[in-house]
Amino acid sequence: MPLYKLFLPFAGAYFLSYFFRSANAVIGPELVRELGLSAGDLGLLTSTYLLSFCLAQLPLGMLLDRFGARRVESALLLFAATGALLFALADGMAGLATARAIVGLGVSACLMAAFKAFSQWYPPERQASLTGWMMTSGGLGALAATAPLEALLHLAGWREIFFILSAATLASAAWLFFGIPDKPANHTHAAEGFAAQWRGVRHIFASAHFWRFAPLGLAMTGGFMAVQGLWSMIWLMQVNGYSRAEAADHLAAMSFAMLFTYIGIGLLATRLARRGIPPVHLFAGGVGLSIVMLGLITFEALPATRLLWIAYGLCAGFGTLGYSQTAAGFPLQLAGRATTTYNLMVFAGGFGAQWGMGLLIDMLTGMGMNEAGALRVVFGMLLLLQGTTFGWFLFSRRKSGLAAA
Repeated sequence: MPLYKLFLPFAGAYFLSYFFRSANAVIGPELVRELGLSAGDLGLLTSTYLLSFCLAQLPLGMLLDRFGARRVESALLLFAATGALLFALADGMAGLATARAIVGLGVSACLMAAFKAFSQWYPPERQASLTGWMMTSGGLGALAATAPLEALLHLAGWREIFFILSAATLASAAWLFFGIPDKPANHTHAAEGFAAQWRGVRHIFASAHFWRFAPLGLAMTGGFMAVQGLWSMIWLMQVNGYSRAEAADHLAAMSFAMLFTYIGIGLLATRLARRGIPPVHLFAGGVGLSIVMLGLITFEALPATRLLWIAYGLCAGFGTLGYSQTAAGFPLQLAGRATTTYNLMVFAGGFGAQWGMGLLIDMLTGMGMNEAGALRVVFGMLLLLQGTTFGWFLFSRRKSGLAAA
């Protein structure tokens, strides 16, 4: 099957997924103004998307391996369309949080279903490049949820925007269901029962290979998700003193830098692997540098804030390679469960960081610290956690090498 026919429907859905994930960074101040939310309230409201997304991952992996990417994702997108509609109609914290959780459930398959489909249709050496192209579509969604969304808020309210998103998500579900075929499945694996599928999940959790990557996915990729999806905008406004439009411009530049990384991975990852530079080296280098960039932002080491946020997005984009590198350690029939189990860790980290940072900010400001100071403290704590898990990633590689020797 031609790549574009398989890729475009999944890419369109993932664009919407990333837009939903990132939108609260820009509309957050509007929600605070309209509903009188605290930092903890805003963190909880935003992170319900991540929580439901996280909880869906283990059953999602089994569903993908049993029923296929097309059926599972198109069905779940109907929930996302419903959640967007309910978000537009909600008039309080409870309604908004519930609606955002439904959206999170509905888009929980957007990336994992694509990875599952790619693993069935294309050989392993193409997976890193396909991951890069898929993440490019998500990067475009993140970019659209920055300065373009901020500009759109001057023309329409956030409720009207979510009505449009609901219709677009419904159209995306139809495109997926009717636009692509299913890959003929191995009958043995298609008939695999729940008990056998759960044994596969247990095998993944028992694997040293999984636990080499999982803590870094939780702290780094999940932490970046929390920063990009909410706290970056508030940092830029409260610590750096920028207006909402200026802060949105910073986020747009960061998202564009991530997009550049994803395109680079899509174009070059397979070629570099053939020349002796495997994707795991790109992953390690990019993640390590992203932690350095977060440190420079947190300690306000340089006055060029826009360049720092661009560099942060550029380096953090390599974190997406953790999915394909985790899945590479397992048989093909476990591909869906391997990526969704890793994604469980990523979104658990995103949920914990997004809500936890808000709670800590409320606690610190309640003790008399100003909001800018509280933000510096919680960013520093996130930085410490990321540095620790990166050390574990490097140590576990060395440990594996010694065992092999």
